[in-house]
Amino acid sequence: MIRCIAVDDEPLALEIITDFARKVPFLQLVGTFENATEALRFLQEERVDLLFLDIKMPDITGIQLMKSLKYPPMVIFTTAYGEYALEGFDLEVVDYLLKPVPFERFLRSATKALELRSMSQQKNGDSNNGHVNDYIFIKTEYKIIKINLEDILFIEALKDYTKIYTPFQPVLTLRSLKSFETRLPADKFIRVHRSYVVSLNKINSVEKNTVMIANQSIPISDGYREKFYDVINRNS
Repeated sequence: MIRCIAVDDEPLALEIITDFARKVPFLQLVGTFENATEALRFLQEERVDLLFLDIKMPDITGIQLMKSLKYPPMVIFTTAYGEYALEGFDLEVVDYLLKPVPFERFLRSATKALELRSMSQQKNGDSNNGHVNDYIFIKTEYKIIKINLEDILFIEALKDYTKIYTPFQPVLTLRSLKSFETRLPADKFIRVHRSYVVSLNKINSVEKNTVMIANQSIPISDGYREKFYDVINRNS
């Protein structure tokens, strides 16, 4: 879960963010604040991963609040003023949302924050003693769903989509096959073809240049054959 707060001097804007956050399964909204001073006090006492932050507020602006933090969390600016966009990106914020914010745009920003945190954890060897999550969140159509890694049979790259096969029903997403290859644990998943990543635990048999998983025949291409058989032989 991503622990987040929202700071905005407009109560209606806070209500909208609260409603949107409830619809995103990986967001945990732990506080809303109508002024930056209260938010700053909260940030000094509690762990926050993501800050939805208005810019133009009385007393302290959102940019001033962010600059005052020694170790700021990820920030998504939410504002009615487009002229602040350049300064916002100079501060390396996750995203810049221009009000009124549609839910689809809010969801895209939240997903970006989730992916950035995931990449940061991988880069740092994950702060939880090397623990790797046993699930992934996938954006499909207008919702985000959670898929347990143990349920994934194989993943197939199609023309415009990537298809995740599970014992239940396939899931389509716009995420590339390459992104799955880099994010999934290498001891559990392997690429066997430019169009396929398979779960090693789900392989029923290997016949010549074909992998069988749940009665599905998946080709092993020349470019991936040597690495695949090295892994198979190490586990024989």
